[in-house]
Amino acid sequence: MKSKSRDPRHVEAGGTATAKRPKHRAALPDVDVTSSEFDLGRSAIDGPQTDPSSIAGADLSTLPPGQHWTDLDWPVVLWIGAVHLTALAAPFYFTWSGLAICLVLCWITGSLGVCLGYHRLLTHGSFSCSRPVKLFYAWMGGVSGEGTALSWVANHRKHHAFSDQEGDPHTPNEGALWSHIVWMFPRRDPDALDAHCRRWAPDLYKDNGIRFLHQTFLLWHFLIGGALLFGGHAMYDWRTGISWLVWGLAVRMVYVFHVTWFVNSATHIWGYRNYETTDNSRNLWWVGLLAFGEGWHNNHHAFQRMAKHGHMWWEVDTTYWAILAMEKLGLAWNVVKTPKGGRKNGVGEPRPAGGLG
Repeated sequence: MKSKSRDPRHVEAGGTATAKRPKHRAALPDVDVTSSEFDLGRSAIDGPQTDPSSIAGADLSTLPPGQHWTDLDWPVVLWIGAVHLTALAAPFYFTWSGLAICLVLCWITGSLGVCLGYHRLLTHGSFSCSRPVKLFYAWMGGVSGEGTALSWVANHRKHHAFSDQEGDPHTPNEGALWSHIVWMFPRRDPDALDAHCRRWAPDLYKDNGIRFLHQTFLLWHFLIGGALLFGGHAMYDWRTGISWLVWGLAVRMVYVFHVTWFVNSATHIWGYRNYETTDNSRNLWWVGLLAFGEGWHNNHHAFQRMAKHGHMWWEVDTTYWAILAMEKLGLAWNVVKTPKGGRKNGVGEPRPAGGLG
């Protein structure tokens, strides 16, 4: 595993500062917040995946392999760039039906696909469900455009194992922009990526259905894009078809991209803390609202398997509501509602937000 030293100047160059630990935090007796049933070990196949000088303004000749601007993962760069460029056409092809499709698909792919499927089900096992339901949520997460279930889960489990430490794929300690988006751009060796997935998501790596979705990731976006384009044309006209394509695919993906990426960046920089954890995770109200409940990130890092991320009455968690609806319908069971230690709802006695700073 490659390693490098931390230098306070690196954080300053990246435009962020490591979040200071509050002097007083609520104690959590009998709960080991550093452990998780899905923490698959502390070793990693790769070291920290960026130069902490935030790349901008740095001497590129000194950057490690895979981090030079001429050694990028161009399929990833072009994919994310193309989605953003396409979304720029949205004002010229606005329709109310396109906006409605965008909002519905934001919830389906963002809340149900990424937050419920990728995160709470596949990464942390916050509840159990049948195999068809599991694969359906893995598929919905894939059409969010954020990558396949296999790679997403592997990255996130590694993040929890090394959160804000050496080896975290996207800690803001390396720069806010890095943690938000740039960490995905350096080229990775295909064999190393395969080993990374086998190491951190062995359960999904062995699943033929998950592997199929991994191999057909792009296909589904072309199918959905074609359905939106020709569906709008069939029902109205070509301009409406283009509107549905731009709003239902590009604008929707840009929204889901950034509100979930803010969980990696903003909620490790700003916000309040209900619990003592070994990282800089925080609860940030606007990310909590925009990202379907994922922004109550300190709560989640304290109790990683817990299905409910919002622990205070004001911490709205719409993704958890969907899990409860699934439970009522018999589609989900073994929902993790309490952490180790058995405190009701996993809340304990967190300090009010105003006292946490």
